[in-house]
Amino acid sequence: MNENITSLLEALKLSPENIPLRLHLGEAMMRERLYAEAAEQFAEALNRNYGNLKAKLGLAEAYYHQQKYSAALIIYEELQHQLPLPAMILFVKSLIRENSLEQAKDVYQRALIMDPGLRDEEIDGYLRLPGNASAGEDEGDEAFYQQDRLFMEKPAIDFSDVGGMQRIKDEISIKIIEPLKNPELYKAFGKKAGGGILMYGPPGCGKTYMAKATAGQINAKFINIGLHDILDMWIGNSEKNLHEIFEIARENAPCVLFFDEVDAIGASRSDLKQSAMRHVINQFLAEMDGVASENEGLLILAATNAPWNVDPAFRRPGRFDRVIFVEPPDEKAREEIIQSMLKDKPVGAIDMARISRQTENYSGADIQAMIDIAVEEKLRASMASGKLEPIETKDLVKAAKQHRPTTLEWFASARNYALYANESGLYNDILTYLKIKK
Repeated sequence: MNENITSLLEALKLSPENIPLRLHLGEAMMRERLYAEAAEQFAEALNRNYGNLKAKLGLAEAYYHQQKYSAALIIYEELQHQLPLPAMILFVKSLIRENSLEQAKDVYQRALIMDPGLRDEEIDGYLRLPGNASAGEDEGDEAFYQQDRLFMEKPAIDFSDVGGMQRIKDEISIKIIEPLKNPELYKAFGKKAGGGILMYGPPGCGKTYMAKATAGQINAKFINIGLHDILDMWIGNSEKNLHEIFEIARENAPCVLFFDEVDAIGASRSDLKQSAMRHVINQFLAEMDGVASENEGLLILAATNAPWNVDPAFRRPGRFDRVIFVEPPDEKAREEIIQSMLKDKPVGAIDMARISRQTENYSGADIQAMIDIAVEEKLRASMASGKLEPIETKDLVKAAKQHRPTTLEWFASARNYALYANESGLYNDILTYLKIKK
């Protein structure tokens, strides 16, 4: 142990409540690779000053270097929206070590937004980010790369990774998956491989995840499109961007092109005052129709929380001619989701069925919020006891009582549309879910 650390230890004996001094000691120990000793100092700092960000980051890094990746992840997940870039890198590496590649990729993409020039050889080797993989390289592995601002990926998930939602899987299968598996049969009936499905429902119920799983199910590439990928301040550029996106997808068929919050792009033209957005919608419709290009093998999925705001022209045959209601997960699906979300966390005996019953109307995002509340409580308990405290049934029951399902507000609004603006029967599934007879 070097002289500087010895001096700091002596000083700390005289002033044990001096948090900056204790943090300075922890950092000095980290530089000397005394990770276990550093972890003790950061944990003690948290015991004396709970919530100290510097201590939490130091403790997580010490856990990482001790290969205690699950413990590090508890802290990183709690702080994920306030992590500095170096901590985000360790967060990603911890996720990779725990084989949570999907989440690792999402976090690394956030890091790339913070620093577009960021490169990490180890992470790139696992996730095959821009500069480390090409479109045709290593088709069997999960890969994604950037092309004209777009992230194209080969999802490593499929329908088996999606809890419940069997009705939605069946709808997508008959429209998108089976035509690719049985092209001759569909050709005999005059049906092409391709087309569009519009998924709607409360936020956080897995629409994006289902779109990714669809691509994984047929080993297709996947492009997730947001409004920011299309709109441009210069006249004509938005239409050009949209055309380029469709062209990239056509060149990489079979490809799933996913438009999130499509109501922001395809709002009803009758409600639009700006002619610029009308041109974008017309371009969108022309691309879906394949007016100037062939859309064979191009699979278009879209999601919206507000289907009543989408231009009716999008729902004509050959466009989004299949509209699917994505309801909150049922009891069995909630149980599967809870199990999946707790998989890499320290848990004790959990009565999954009981928690599932207590989370009626919860979306997947609500379940994640409930688990986050429980994790924060156990993190505090672990800091106080000096050992890892596992999550128990009672912790999740308590967290479920604290979190109100976010789907209730959506259903309050959707109910009115289903009752009073449902001439075509488009929203009958909402009435069925709410057990309302009209």
